[in-house]
Amino acid sequence: MVTASDRTYTLHGTTTLPFADAVARVRETLKDEGFGVLSEIDVQATLREKLGEELEPYLILGACNPPYAHRALQLEPELGTLLPCNVVVYEHGGETHVSAVDPVAMLGIVGNKELDPVAAEIRARLERAVAKLWEA
Repeated sequence: MVTASDRTYTLHGTTTLPFADAVARVRETLKDEGFGVLSEIDVQATLREKLGEELEPYLILGACNPPYAHRALQLEPELGTLLPCNVVVYEHGGETHVSAVDPVAMLGIVGNKELDPVAAEIRARLERAVAKLWEA
């Protein structure tokens, strides 16, 4: 089950899928909702390489839905500073977690009410993508 996080800026859920399977499934469900993955950051590998620190698997996927990005950038050209929508898959305490940025919270900081419908539509798509993890 996906829930709005108590952090108020993420949509979050925990899955029984192993980490690698969850990453593959997130990629599929994002694609099903019209998102492409523009960037990928392996936080675990980066911290190991740069700091010599060990962390459980932690991956940040930068997801973008081009039609929505285009609409939003037409309304607010500086919005690129808040793109793409990050989706995080990580292990913690033996569980695999998936969190996606809540676009309503993220775009709300801009203060442009014309973005509200776009943010709501993107949120609905991200919620469906994350929720599909529990259908697997």
